[in-house]
Amino acid sequence: MFALVDCNNFYVSCERVFNPGLQNRPVVVLSNNDGCFIARSEEAKAIGLAMGDPAYKNRELLRQHNVAVYSANFPLYGDMSARVMKTLETLAPDLEIYSIDECFLDLGGFGKFNLADYAAATRKTVHRNTGIPVSIGIGATKTIAKAANRMAKKNLSLGGVCILSTAAATREALGAMAVEHIWGIGSQYAALLHKQHIHTALDFADAPTHWVQKHLHITGARVQQELNGHSCLPLELVRSRKQSICTSRSFGSLVSSYEEIGYAIAHFTSTCAFKLRREGSRASLLTVFLYTSPFIEKENRYRGTRTFALPFPSNNTLELQKAAQLLLASIYRSGYGYKKAGVLVSGITDEKGAAMTTLSLFDNDPLPRNQKRDMKLMETLDAINSRFGQGTLRTASDTNSGWKQRQEKLSPHYTTRWNDIIEIHA
Repeated sequence: MFALVDCNNFYVSCERVFNPGLQNRPVVVLSNNDGCFIARSEEAKAIGLAMGDPAYKNRELLRQHNVAVYSANFPLYGDMSARVMKTLETLAPDLEIYSIDECFLDLGGFGKFNLADYAAATRKTVHRNTGIPVSIGIGATKTIAKAANRMAKKNLSLGGVCILSTAAATREALGAMAVEHIWGIGSQYAALLHKQHIHTALDFADAPTHWVQKHLHITGARVQQELNGHSCLPLELVRSRKQSICTSRSFGSLVSSYEEIGYAIAHFTSTCAFKLRREGSRASLLTVFLYTSPFIEKENRYRGTRTFALPFPSNNTLELQKAAQLLLASIYRSGYGYKKAGVLVSGITDEKGAAMTTLSLFDNDPLPRNQKRDMKLMETLDAINSRFGQGTLRTASDTNSGWKQRQEKLSPHYTTRWNDIIEIHA
């Protein structure tokens, strides 16, 4: 048996934890540059605010219903996610963190337990420890658990928990689920299935196996097996290493200054380097890109991209920033107003297996970098930022904020910055 624990309207729930006045009030969270809705409370959904809609097109609706609007606070959401996952680690022997707000639990050894009591206790514990409400779906496979979780969210009478522990209960639930809502069935497959009069998840489970294998290939065949109670997708206890890491932003306003773009590239590179170190990885390829808006006149558009093969894999912020600035210098063109820039690291390898040789970009460097010293420096940098908040200690090239994205409705970093911790005065 598997359980899928899914945080309800996660970004909104994070904002509500630290602002109880938002309870029972419509709340939305906006995407980068305060553009579109990426999270909505149930109250916001009820008044017709759709996922992905631009905020500016809904100004009157937001005003009429006194909707609380927030810029995305990803450092806060990431930290709250970690707290939820750490709580779940104490409640199950094995788990798979599927996304920032979803986690699969292995309930294989829970045969003697009352699963309803366990799920209720899990919801209570997560809420007590973090303030985040969750829904839980339980089933014989991960795909059935995903379907059960959807039912738990959609049917309020279930109290946030849906358990599909028998074949009869599972088939009844699948019969009520549209085929496009099956985990792993995308829009193209759904359109194909509807043409074959396969409209529900139960229809798909009962479809001829040979037809599914022929038209939906191995992916569809596994989904069908899962829906019929045959587990094909075990927990991924060790997350596969990322093939690439990208940090990019659309600027709040057009940026023309080489210096400001340089600050942005330094910041993006620093973020990529930190993520590499956090995962125990190094990168051997570095890419920098710089774009104007695709919606302006064609003669005013420009897209610059350049990739550099590092002599040796690295996760050193200083090394990578130096390489990134060289790449920026090669693609920057004056006279343009740039809308987006970013840094991508790829060719990622295990830190322990990477060549332990320092990157030197210039043959005339007076002294080769001391690798042990640099490793210690990066460890110290990460330790200070972990304790006092990301960005507390950074390189001089990562200090200007004129390029940064629009975040006019950003909440405080309650859990990641000392200055933003809530104070209670007695």
